[in-house]
Amino acid sequence: MYRYRVMTKVISISDEAYNGLMHLKSKKDSFSRVILRVVQKEEKKSLLDFFGRWPGSKEELSKINKELEQERRSFRSRDVEF
Repeated sequence: MYRYRVMTKVISISDEAYNGLMHLKSKKDSFSRVILRVVQKEEKKSLLDFFGRWPGSKEELSKINKELEQERRSFRSRDVEF
């Protein structure tokens, strides 16, 4: 169960935001609990959430991929004895 200090704050939200919170809220939930769940979920993003997101151009990505491929080809592994 969540335990948090209650400090009453008045905030204004749009009808759309209110309806969204209502949709996420169960009968046992408070709005604070719903907001905390959303915020905590947002803070704990998985690395997979960023998969496939390249902010640069396709040309930049192509250049980087070519450079990585050249590096992989030039890499030589060595045997290590234990």
